[in-house]
Amino acid sequence: MALLDFFLSRKKNTAHVAKERLQIIVAERRKFQNEPDYFPQLKREILSVICKYVNIDPNMVTIQLEQKNKDISILELNVVLPD
Repeated sequence: MALLDFFLSRKKNTAHVAKERLQIIVAERRKFQNEPDYFPQLKREILSVICKYVNIDPNMVTIQLEQKNKDISILELNVVLPD
């Protein structure tokens, strides 16, 4: 039956699609909710320093702040360097 559903391409109802989209939006907001106020500026400054030395696409840099507990924070920086 799943093969038949694949070829018939039955549409999902709009409520289900709207629910999925809302879940994505809520997840994105939660991701940035715990960041300190200075974090966007920190990201921009780190990116500008990296770009001074290596020509990279800004989308190839990810910076995340993880709060382990109230005393420990981990700053993770991932950079995809060109060949």
